[in-house]
Amino acid sequence: MIFHIRMGIPEMEKLWNDLSSRYVSNDLDSSERKFFRKFVKALDLLRNNPRHNSLSTHEIDSLSKKYGMKIFQSYLENRTPGAGRIFWSYGPGKTEITILAIEPHPEKRGYERIKLSKIPN
Repeated sequence: MIFHIRMGIPEMEKLWNDLSSRYVSNDLDSSERKFFRKFVKALDLLRNNPRHNSLSTHEIDSLSKKYGMKIFQSYLENRTPGAGRIFWSYGPGKTEITILAIEPHPEKRGYERIKLSKIPN
């Protein structure tokens, strides 16, 4: 099954729109371009198989309880300081995934500080 990827509102939608428009206009610095490429690659893996081995996807129970829906964490990158993680949920539609946050590896600071975007209607 192929999933349609949506961005949570307003934070993730704003981030995506900013990065993608600046990527098209070749206006990203080297670190932003590197981040954007990793993000696009991770989204492609999520779209095709949210359980792909390189994503190491797993549910985060504390966030699921806090937000009242299943929240998953997937790798944006690995083996780098502050490795990025993507937080997401299925929905709102049956074949949709909504990206709710991108944060550095949270175990160092804990999941309670993670603020998620809202799922669009």
